[in-house]
Amino acid sequence: MQVKVINNSGHSLPEYQTALSAGLDLRAHIDSPVTLGPLDRALIGTGLFIELPAGYEAQIRPRSGLAYKHGLTVLNSPGTIDADYRGEIKVLLVNISNEPFIIENGERIAQMVIAKHEQITWEEKNELSTTERGTGGYGSTGKS
Repeated sequence: MQVKVINNSGHSLPEYQTALSAGLDLRAHIDSPVTLGPLDRALIGTGLFIELPAGYEAQIRPRSGLAYKHGLTVLNSPGTIDADYRGEIKVLLVNISNEPFIIENGERIAQMVIAKHEQITWEEKNELSTTERGTGGYGSTGKS
């Protein structure tokens, strides 16, 4: 699938790091380094603008290495970019570690996964079909 993109970042376009990768790495597009202290959050631009086809979304997810090594994650994970959005892709990062983290221009800060989705229409009913699980909620499966 081809996706139209405007790249105002000065960095190369996001790339898949391996042949079977699901996510494209997004890079920070910032004028100067941003320091995120413990529990600080910041909206970091990427300089990218995209036009997705109808029926698709871009999901913004944490990079596992940054999350594991530095406690840096995407606060609204996964963030959703709808097909009709034409603004700059920005990433809402949060530092959940006890140490400050410095984000540099060009640093890979998140990954973007393009996913197909459906839209629904509601069919109101007074009851739903029964299942083995039924109304069992959090932690209800796998019990002996």
